[in-house]
Amino acid sequence: MPTPRPRRRLLMLGAAAFSVTGLGACALLVPPVLPRMDTLRLPGPCPGRSDTLVVMLPGAYSRPPEFVEAGFPQALRERGINADVLIVDSHLGYFSDRSVLRRLREEVVQPARAQGYRRVWLVGISLGGFGALGYAVRHGNEIDGVLALAPYLGPRRLTQEIEAAGGPRAWRAAGQDASPPDASDELDRELWRAFTDPAPKLPPVHLGYGVDDRFAGAHRRFAELLPAERVRTAPGGHDWPAWRALWQAWLDQGLLANSRCAAAPAA
Repeated sequence: MPTPRPRRRLLMLGAAAFSVTGLGACALLVPPVLPRMDTLRLPGPCPGRSDTLVVMLPGAYSRPPEFVEAGFPQALRERGINADVLIVDSHLGYFSDRSVLRRLREEVVQPARAQGYRRVWLVGISLGGFGALGYAVRHGNEIDGVLALAPYLGPRRLTQEIEAAGGPRAWRAAGQDASPPDASDELDRELWRAFTDPAPKLPPVHLGYGVDDRFAGAHRRFAELLPAERVRTAPGGHDWPAWRALWQAWLDQGLLANSRCAAAPAA
């Protein structure tokens, strides 16, 4: 399959410049916020519905078709995994207005459970990885796991603060995890607090990132908070070739291998 050419520059711009509280000039690039988020549904090979739904969340300026161009759904089929796929256009606008987690819950996860899906996994890239991790922190009992690929982990000042403290556990022990008085949305700090909790109540979370990713320093610090077997790296930077390799390697672990076709409803 030819290597896809998604909008790398915009993806990197989004990861570098994203702020929950202010977008500046980047706001001109953000698609409109809609009454319901757009989605791209790709049913698996089951004649009806699978018992497993994989929800994919793109980066800040990426769009759902780019997952298809990069071969993410196809990799499931190549391995005989019966899961259904739902790619959500959870773009930067929904993070800017702080509605993304509520919308994911009300428009995606809860309806999926109501439809009978036994397992729901979130797979997020860059800003989508941040959203997936945030969902695990606030509504983790509603999902079965998260794969975060090169996730955004907060503004540079926060990750530098954590680094200067000697790592996330030292940062929390020193009481630096408290949100500043003027914080309008503390999801980034809340995320680090949750994962540094001595007894976190979180679903299984897996992390993957490119070793040359410009944000790999933050990823390495976050990896300290996860079991070693749930962390993977790949050659490359903040771009699709690394993410595709990480996705394929994660699938080869077999965590979705037992996806089954749902039983047909009784007549």
